[in-house]
Amino acid sequence: MLKAVLQLLPGRFMDVRMRVSDGYETRVVERPGRWMKAADLEQLSSDLRLVASKALKAGSLTYGVFSGDRSRLEHSIITIVYRRSDGRPIAFNALALMEVTLAGKPYEVLHLGLVMVDPDERSRGLSWILYGLTCFLMFLRNQLRPIWISNVTQVPAVVGMVAEAFTNVFPGPHAGARRSLTHVLLARQIMARHRHVFGVGPEAGFDEERFVITNAYTGGSDDLKKSFDEAAKHRDEAFNEFCRKELDYGRGDDVLQISQMNFQAARTYLADAVPRGSLAALAVAGAAATLQRLVLPVVHWADSSRQWNVLRPWTR
Repeated sequence: MLKAVLQLLPGRFMDVRMRVSDGYETRVVERPGRWMKAADLEQLSSDLRLVASKALKAGSLTYGVFSGDRSRLEHSIITIVYRRSDGRPIAFNALALMEVTLAGKPYEVLHLGLVMVDPDERSRGLSWILYGLTCFLMFLRNQLRPIWISNVTQVPAVVGMVAEAFTNVFPGPHAGARRSLTHVLLARQIMARHRHVFGVGPEAGFDEERFVITNAYTGGSDDLKKSFDEAAKHRDEAFNEFCRKELDYGRGDDVLQISQMNFQAARTYLADAVPRGSLAALAVAGAAATLQRLVLPVVHWADSSRQWNVLRPWTR
């Protein structure tokens, strides 16, 4: 676990490893396209493609981290799970940071991105890693300030998972689902500037009242399109019925969910999602994620011989 702290100290971006169980290890890599050497970046991309080849069986993806474009990985956070016995990658989540404007100031929305799991490794209790871990670490790095999160999916199980895991979630059949002005402003900017992040083509429409993307599978994500029967269902039938009613699966519709990771969501994540045996490892990873933002500026300020970014040493 100490490795998580040591790996983070030299640079600006997270590169955290943590043992999540006796059988698996997780690595969280922030914006690898900005700092990774070419060989290491190619290995990371190869690991993602290996998982995708097992998960898709047939077909391929051409958007986001699969495009071969280094710039895509400059705005991505990769969470990848390895099997400890042989080091084989078996699951990943590729999140994206999308630049928008909120209240007249630049802001980054964290897009939940694509989750893939090797079919042979499913039902192994990895959902807390693939859907919540990176959001929790980014919340800590943001000094416990709320983070806006987006998600694009047609899978009822994922729609329900987002509604249960985060706060201020719209749309959905759950209590408290309310479309605020902030939701609308974020959705407009995401659809206007960031369709490439989730593989939606320019010809796709957007229903601003329902937050439904129509004809969504024409921008590189074609092989992810499912029928309603094929899509994984949620244990709460309300989410299944919501997707059946709101989405045209024959045309290829998606729902765009906007939500927040805040203190309430973080507390729920720790209490309900994280296995008790993994809390210690998560605590160390969380300490590593916050160390740069809370401690290192003070350490650098104390060094009167050098300037660190915009911090200038006190010399008198």
